[in-house]
Amino acid sequence: MKRILLPLTLLVFVACNSNQDSATAEATVITTAVSESTPSDSVQVDGITSATSKPNQVSFNGTIVLPPQRQATVAITMGGIVRNTSLLPGQYVQKGTLLATLDNPDFINLQQSYLDSHAQTEYLKTEYERQKALSSEQAASQKKFQQSKADYLSMQSRLEAAAAQLSLLGVSPANLLKDGIQPLLQVKAPISGYVGSVNMNIGKYIQPGDALCDIIDKTSPMLCLTTYEKDVADMAAGNEVQFRVNGMGKTVFHAVIVSIGQQVDPVNRSLEVYARIKDANQQFRPGMYVTARIQK
Repeated sequence: MKRILLPLTLLVFVACNSNQDSATAEATVITTAVSESTPSDSVQVDGITSATSKPNQVSFNGTIVLPPQRQATVAITMGGIVRNTSLLPGQYVQKGTLLATLDNPDFINLQQSYLDSHAQTEYLKTEYERQKALSSEQAASQKKFQQSKADYLSMQSRLEAAAAQLSLLGVSPANLLKDGIQPLLQVKAPISGYVGSVNMNIGKYIQPGDALCDIIDKTSPMLCLTTYEKDVADMAAGNEVQFRVNGMGKTVFHAVIVSIGQQVDPVNRSLEVYARIKDANQQFRPGMYVTARIQK
């Protein structure tokens, strides 16, 4: 009986040792695999914003925008009924191009008021100078001289007020004196660029101050990037930016930071960074989505 138990005991001992060696080997392999799969410059993930970053290279999202000086909302201070327009969204127009004509009787009355004030001002100026000369020679009463002066200055102020109103409507007082009254109010493009939204049609009444259309000049686009407060210390005006535009493949474009926002959003702790695009492309349009990296 003793001869049978001894071999069985040895067999169990060898099997246990073999299992322990296999487990140790597997643990060694797993540890090695984990160590090899972890790069030395691991990507850091922000716990709040989920933004990722690598040393000396930070990624941002944003859009293409236009500075305020490169976009215009066409509106006028006097309303009217649209009599003619040929605008279409996306159409290119030069500065001074006729966009639409409006019909408003008040526009005719304003022109008449200016012409009447101009004529009266000339007459009252002559009378004022005559009374001034007589007053200096003691040939006229001081009262008549003062009255002629008041009449002249009052009419001159009315003339200047009418001229200012005409200028706001894009009408030159000098051309009005030369060409006479215009029956329709002409609306012209304030800048050169592409027509955006068109908010008018023939027969529509436009209220004073309502937008007729938008015009955008794409010659100087910019980037508006969203960054987070944790990255502000690592960027400054003048930093180079590389970016790609959604829908334009892997082409890399370049920009330079010109402005960093001074207010942090209290909800997501973000702020805006503006960059001037160096190599603008005709395909760029305001609102296009971009991904960018700032080179420190």
